[in-house]
Amino acid sequence: MDVGRIPVAAPDLSGREEEYVLDAIRSSWISSTGAYIGRFESEFAALCGTRASIGVSNGTVALHLALLGLGVRPGDEVLVPSLTFVATANAVRYVGAEPVFVDIDPATWCLDAGRLEDAITRRTTAIIAVHLYGHPADMDAISHVAAVHGLSVIEDAAEAHLASYKGRPTGGLAAVGTFSFYGNKIFTSGEGGALTLSDPALELRLRTLRGQGVDPGRRYHFPVTGFNYRMTNIAAALLCAQLERREAILGRRAEIAEGYRRRLEGIAGIEFQPVAEWAQPANWLFCITVDSATFGRSRDELAAYLDERGIETRPFFIPLHRLPPFREESRKRGDTLPVTDQLAQAGLNLPTFTMLTDENLDRIAETVADAQR
Repeated sequence: MDVGRIPVAAPDLSGREEEYVLDAIRSSWISSTGAYIGRFESEFAALCGTRASIGVSNGTVALHLALLGLGVRPGDEVLVPSLTFVATANAVRYVGAEPVFVDIDPATWCLDAGRLEDAITRRTTAIIAVHLYGHPADMDAISHVAAVHGLSVIEDAAEAHLASYKGRPTGGLAAVGTFSFYGNKIFTSGEGGALTLSDPALELRLRTLRGQGVDPGRRYHFPVTGFNYRMTNIAAALLCAQLERREAILGRRAEIAEGYRRRLEGIAGIEFQPVAEWAQPANWLFCITVDSATFGRSRDELAAYLDERGIETRPFFIPLHRLPPFREESRKRGDTLPVTDQLAQAGLNLPTFTMLTDENLDRIAETVADAQR
């Protein structure tokens, strides 16, 4: 990899993944039942500090189920950040509700709790707090606003596996937490997701909706319309192997983040993702911002320079309020999100995965520095 192309992300399957997948195949339990599903759900709930977790087919359906389970209905409004992956807002539309975009806090890059009040209307029923790029949102402040107004809160922790907020793990900081295990995530099963929660009644509702709406006590009786959102035993097998190595995976990612900071600090025009004093990020993707006036190149010019030299990067998400499915409603509301807009134009994700070597980091940092010369 040192002499070839460096991807922005790559899965680490160097543990017992193959062994567990083969075990699942040989057992013939390859669909939505099998020993690994129960094992994964139990272990992941314990790690997130919740009574239960529910494995699902991907992170987007986890959000969809969370919204349904909390009673978000057509015509409702859900407050979300605009700087996030599109799934956050898509899931709101799935239930017939409308995402209302709120600007982010420059100190965390997550929802600015101080701006939530101005976005609340009589139609607002919920808030989705996204832990962007592995950094937790300020959940106490967000939850306080929600409690005052009687709103539900969902954690979108797709990018923040086992990050912590004031010593508490993500996934256990709201009524429901949602996770993605896509191929570029910290823990991966290729596709896959989970919900984390502690309310038994809500768990029953979500499990019922996940499994086509079947009555858990009566086979082939479907009292509600549900969905086929189940996780496979093979996906769960992969995740069990990943969780076994969680300390090594998270530890290496922390080393990579610190390695980037040491190598890149002092380069004029390059800044890093801020870390709040109460946060322990999960280091999903290492983030920099590029001040074109100071650095001498724009973010996109730096990305192109790196790409030409065999280093893949990724720009920050396009703000959702600028995308075709959402921009007209956003315009009508008069949304103003200056922090989101500025950060989206300046932000760049650098390669981050456990197999990235120190030699890779040297090469990336040297190439960034060379781009300024």
